[in-house]
Amino acid sequence: MAEMKNLARQTAVYGISNILGKFLNWLLVPLYTYVLTSSAEYGVVTNLYAWTALLLVILTYGMETGFFRFANKEDGDAQKVFGTVLTSVAVTSTIFAMLVMLFSEDVAVWLGYSSHPEYVTMMGIIVAIDAVGTIPFAYLRYENKAGKFAIFKLLMIIVNIAANLFFLVLCPMLKSKYDVEIPFYDENYGVGYIFVSNLISTLFVTLLLLPEIRKAKSPDAGLLKKILGYSLPLLLLGIAGIMNQTIDKIIFPYLMPDRAVAESELGIYGACFKVAMVMMVFTQAFRYAYEPFVFAQSKGEDKKVQYSLAMKYYVIFALLIALGMSLFMDVFALLVSPSYRVGMTIVPLVLLTYLFQGVYFNLSIWYKLTDRTYWGAILSTIGLVITLVVNIALVPEFSYYGSAIASFLCYLCVTIISYIMSQKYFPIDYDNKSMAIYLVLALGLYAIFYFVAPEGLIIRLLVSTVLLSVYIIVLFRRDFPASSLPVVGKYFR
Repeated sequence: MAEMKNLARQTAVYGISNILGKFLNWLLVPLYTYVLTSSAEYGVVTNLYAWTALLLVILTYGMETGFFRFANKEDGDAQKVFGTVLTSVAVTSTIFAMLVMLFSEDVAVWLGYSSHPEYVTMMGIIVAIDAVGTIPFAYLRYENKAGKFAIFKLLMIIVNIAANLFFLVLCPMLKSKYDVEIPFYDENYGVGYIFVSNLISTLFVTLLLLPEIRKAKSPDAGLLKKILGYSLPLLLLGIAGIMNQTIDKIIFPYLMPDRAVAESELGIYGACFKVAMVMMVFTQAFRYAYEPFVFAQSKGEDKKVQYSLAMKYYVIFALLIALGMSLFMDVFALLVSPSYRVGMTIVPLVLLTYLFQGVYFNLSIWYKLTDRTYWGAILSTIGLVITLVVNIALVPEFSYYGSAIASFLCYLCVTIISYIMSQKYFPIDYDNKSMAIYLVLALGLYAIFYFVAPEGLIIRLLVSTVLLSVYIIVLFRRDFPASSLPVVGKYFR
């Protein structure tokens, strides 16, 4: 149980920093929806950041997981592994950034943003620097420096928000109200300042990481060959995996007959997708703590028991988050401006998608610990095919509802397949009965709310509170007794 408490503590540190950081980023969503002239402009942001997420996976090519795998080997020299991985990613990212700067105009035309090739240049530089930064951040996780990791991530977000507020709020106010001339500010640049702000924050956090980067030892060519042999299959896995998350936002403008309408709908979809970010934050925080835990725990005797417990508690608390957000959607809808709220109906489905994404990540230990990483690529490719087919079939008719359905079906299917395969190659006795009980309970409580909740906001909130309390009471009585709570647990029997 000590291992579970340590995992919970690490998850809490990563989670609190991520929750705070994502909450601060959340505040940018209403800012963008009110400041940008139309949802189509936010559609540009959604589309380009989807490309960025894909490129980041390509430029790291599984080396982050490869670092954990080889740094935790019995004869592994963590700093040597760190230096080897860091050098490799730095070289490839530099080459990529130079190519983007050289062909930015051609790429901008291909993406449909020919009037702003500098968007492409900025995003290319940002993703290259971010790719390099993932390795020292992984080293911080390896050293269990969750606090330092969290502070750096938060500072990066704070700088990004400050730059956004400066360019999108302060500068326009100074110019319009006080007629102050700002030499470097162009009032018509609008959405471009979102990318400028991101570039500033990325450069800032890179400076913070320099002391960690200096700890890296000289690269080892022989070691690099071994790491690449392990990590490159993860590249296919990563590409397929991230495309499952972003391909809808990449191809969306091409699936609808009217490009202008498509960008406007994509802006609504992107903003409402952000509302479900709490679940993504929880899953990501769990992943940050769980991946080093998995490779370290693989040396212990009771490893499978710990993996089973980790899965069970992830599902229980992920369902708590999903149910809570779905029941209090009236409150979370305030995060976006009224013109975007038409898309809020997709949020419960997006929350379930994130939940199954987290379960799928938990299950992935079977091919990572048995060195069958090619299976990860196979499963993600299956998911990608499902995502593409369903998007192509449904988006022209149902717009972003089709995209939300496609994402859910993708992760539901690959989770089922991965579970079946895991029981063959790395069988773990998961507590399926308990997880099923909580899933049925959460869906049942939401169904009650959906069909019987009254129109009045106050009454709806009261009903939501009662229904969520039922889930929490069951949680305490079955699997998480109040006596186990820190500080106050001594007051419960």
